[in-house]
Amino acid sequence: MQQNTQRYWEIDFLRGIAIIMMITYHILFDLSFLQILSFSLHSTPFLIFLYPIGTLFLLLVGISLVLSYRRYKDKNKKYPPFTKYLKRGSFLFLIALVITIITWFYPHEGFIVFGVIHCIGISIILSYWFIPKPNIALPVGIILIILGILVRNLTTTNPYLFFLGITTPSFYTLDYFPLIPWLGIILIGIFLGKYLSPYLEKKYTTVQIQPQLTIPITFLGKHSLTIYLVHQPILFAILYLFFQ
Repeated sequence: MQQNTQRYWEIDFLRGIAIIMMITYHILFDLSFLQILSFSLHSTPFLIFLYPIGTLFLLLVGISLVLSYRRYKDKNKKYPPFTKYLKRGSFLFLIALVITIITWFYPHEGFIVFGVIHCIGISIILSYWFIPKPNIALPVGIILIILGILVRNLTTTNPYLFFLGITTPSFYTLDYFPLIPWLGIILIGIFLGKYLSPYLEKKYTTVQIQPQLTIPITFLGKHSLTIYLVHQPILFAILYLFFQ
């Protein structure tokens, strides 16, 4: 299979791995939520499994931002405009708001106020100024991660700081990816993209043959947003109908 030069199958493959991990986590989540199996979603083993999924997704967001930025620059002989990232980030954030509304109706308790799509949408907009300055993105990313660790157990009476990772004592949501520390992961991905993009661009100056075994997983990676949006309602419905 000849590789489409508009995409790098390696990136889609890693994103596909993250999708498989996410679906696995959500199956376990639904089994617990529907009380089919009894275990804590906030236990250390689950958090250890959850954090690498989010980390891989957001690292790939950062890397992909660099690849897209360089491709636009090489094709158009100029830097991509801020509006390109504003539109993309706003589109994702709008989708995230729809998720918030849907989860407010059901299951309501713990409805998603700032999940991974909210985080990615805002981060794409904020990351624009870091893409051409990856050496600045790295230390800022590290600082945000450290701050995320420091503020994790802080609480406030202000209910509007949740997007930064500072919440009220009663705050509860089913999916939570605040900008501190998760924007930091995307910024580190931008730094990694600085070194990966020249390698991939050089490699793809010739026709690349994608290994056959990777094709199903790269398919998942190419359609990650669609799969993210539809897989959970489908999983939930199947488990509910089968076990209730």
